[in-house]
Amino acid sequence: MADPKGFLTTSRMEWPRRPVDERVRDWDEVTVPGALLPIVGGQAGRCMDCGVPFCHEACPLGNLVPEWNDLVYRDDWRAAADRLHATDNFPEFTGRLCPAPCEAGCVLAIDRPAVAIRNVECAVADRAWEEGFAPPRPPERLSGKSVAVVGSGPTGLAAAQQLTRAGHTVTVYEKADRLGGLLRYGIPEFKMRKGLLDRRIDQIRAEGTRFRTSTEVGRDVGAAELASGHDALVVAVGAGAWRELGVPGRDLAGVHQAMEYLPLANRVCEGDLEVSPLSAAGRHVVIIGGGDTGADCLGTAIREGAASVTQLDISPRPGTERDAERDPWPTYPGLYRLSPAHEEARDLRAAPTAEADARLFAVSALRLSGDGDGHVRSLRLVDVDGDRRPLPDGERTLPAELVLLALGFSGPDPADGLVDQLGLGLDPDGTIARDDSFATRVPGVFAAGDAARGQSLIVWAIAEGRSVASAVDRFLADGAESRLPAPVRPGDRPLRA
Repeated sequence: MADPKGFLTTSRMEWPRRPVDERVRDWDEVTVPGALLPIVGGQAGRCMDCGVPFCHEACPLGNLVPEWNDLVYRDDWRAAADRLHATDNFPEFTGRLCPAPCEAGCVLAIDRPAVAIRNVECAVADRAWEEGFAPPRPPERLSGKSVAVVGSGPTGLAAAQQLTRAGHTVTVYEKADRLGGLLRYGIPEFKMRKGLLDRRIDQIRAEGTRFRTSTEVGRDVGAAELASGHDALVVAVGAGAWRELGVPGRDLAGVHQAMEYLPLANRVCEGDLEVSPLSAAGRHVVIIGGGDTGADCLGTAIREGAASVTQLDISPRPGTERDAERDPWPTYPGLYRLSPAHEEARDLRAAPTAEADARLFAVSALRLSGDGDGHVRSLRLVDVDGDRRPLPDGERTLPAELVLLALGFSGPDPADGLVDQLGLGLDPDGTIARDDSFATRVPGVFAAGDAARGQSLIVWAIAEGRSVASAVDRFLADGAESRLPAPVRPGDRPLRA
């Protein structure tokens, strides 16, 4: 144990954020640069080095949390970086983007604030790059086998890196003009600067992985042709089939999917555009959907200068304390959380007609209305009960000149053509069917990530990438045991009551 009394004598502290009025004027990360290292040693010392560390079980990657907490407390950053990278290919991503189910599973969280695991993870990852502890690791010898990976999101990148390090010749195909998938064009710059992504891709490229961008498998390259030209193929295209809003007025101009809106803002940050064609500047914005994607839209609209922004959530407002019956420890509790975007909305009074943080809970959209030119101008909503049934006298109208749908995703986009060309089967929920070894019904074709699991967290995406790499490595070795780790199985799911 790092500090036997640390959990008793040291209070939880988190990476401080920059002042709201400062950070909303730029697209830089919301945290204070350099403010994490002075506190992270004490925070790592709060770890109790439990006999049964449930943080391992709560994290699908199986991160060795007590080990690198102890090493950080003892100022052994190289060893901490080695232990962190032993289970996570991209800890600088998960340290910034993951909602930290490991912290929900922290034993300390039973009756007091959990260890700030995610902050320690981020500090170790950043220090590893600064000190040169994350060099490229090319294979010592090649296997003579080739693998195609379709998709360069966290699943595809993790699978590619693992397979390349195992000695296989890997080519990643990405339909966008830049690599990274949703890490590139879905995650806003203020949550994770894209230089971190570029740096990691450079490492993977230096190890020997090949990349082909602006290449859509199923259109630019035949999917069956690609599969026949390689010894194995990994489908990691994500869940591009977004869920729709079935209300009158959906076809009005100014109503867009979140993933039509967010990539354009990211392209502005990349320098491709001066102004987004869907900019929220000066417009009344309504976001339908209460999840992280909706919060990303909220923070983006605030930075673009929206006249107002309101986020609608059909679920009731959660409580601030864990419900021991509904969400017992160590499951991830449904709590009221104030993301940086909601903190900004609160301080700036972004939605005067909503709650302080711009959210309206327990409401459902009824219809959208437009002007004579067919552009959306208002949204009619209704209050709902816990079963999502409309309440009497609960209707009201919000001004809405830009409506963003952040309702989640159901599986791979059928318009891509990849699933049909390969002849892959689909499960009832629209995801790609696979067996216990990540294999589809087509020999040599494997599926991983959101395309097969369904919409999930970045830690699950990376865990799937590592696991499918192990399965492919075993397949290429004619069933011999793989030395690559496989942290999850296709049927594994997050801890639930």
